[in-house]
Amino acid sequence: MPELPEVETVRRSLVPVVKGQSIVRCLILYDRVLPLNEKTVFCADLVGRVICDLRRRGKYLVFVLDNAQYLVIHLRMTGQLLVYGNDAPAPHNHTSVILSLDSGQQLHFHDQRRFGTFYLVSEEDMDSIEGLRTLGPEPLSDFFTIDCLQKAVQSRSPIKSILLNQKRIAGLGNIYADEVLFQAGIAPTVLGSHVKRAALERLHRSVQIVLREAVELGGSTIRDYVDGHHTRGAFQDRLQVYGQTGKPCPRCGTRIERLKIGGRSSHFCPHCQKEDGQ
Repeated sequence: MPELPEVETVRRSLVPVVKGQSIVRCLILYDRVLPLNEKTVFCADLVGRVICDLRRRGKYLVFVLDNAQYLVIHLRMTGQLLVYGNDAPAPHNHTSVILSLDSGQQLHFHDQRRFGTFYLVSEEDMDSIEGLRTLGPEPLSDFFTIDCLQKAVQSRSPIKSILLNQKRIAGLGNIYADEVLFQAGIAPTVLGSHVKRAALERLHRSVQIVLREAVELGGSTIRDYVDGHHTRGAFQDRLQVYGQTGKPCPRCGTRIERLKIGGRSSHFCPHCQKEDGQ
């Protein structure tokens, strides 16, 4: 699933394409992409609107329209929002939505697993998007202080599960939670409430370092992810523990291990990542 760095990279790749453009045509090819809106009304309300800005909140893309409405897109597991010009291909089995712009360019939403969602809402109705309404703080914002992180981790759940909980911290997923914990030297099994202040400071710093580097490198392409211009990410070449089971730790040489926490695979170094929360 695209995580914060991937969604932010998609946003940055699309801003020059969509900002200031009018939507001249809307084609919905898979009705279930619209969990809140009726297809005919959705398209009628969207056509003619100017895209004033494109923002990100957690793993959501938020298109700001000129009539105080918002087009909110959640890529979920395999969603790709791709730009095409005159060479736009015909829709295929994985194409859920096509938006045409007055520049002549098109945005195609391709989604192999069909879990991606589109919403057209007013500001007052943003809370109707449950996952968006309950998001925790943005980890790259000024609001995300060490004290903010300390409040977020106060739980008897494993720290890995806490980092994946979008209600506590927005945008982190399996890849970056593993990388952040390795960078901070904290085992994924440590209970959040057992993380001491020094470890918490390392964790806060690691979140900033890992996410910023991943954004700079365009995210991680493990399977399907590409940005709006069909470009793969490069951070997968820097992964230290995620997907590295059985390989030597880049710090100490100990074999990287994998275990399941809350139904999700966690990759870690049993030597470098402390289990005492120190």
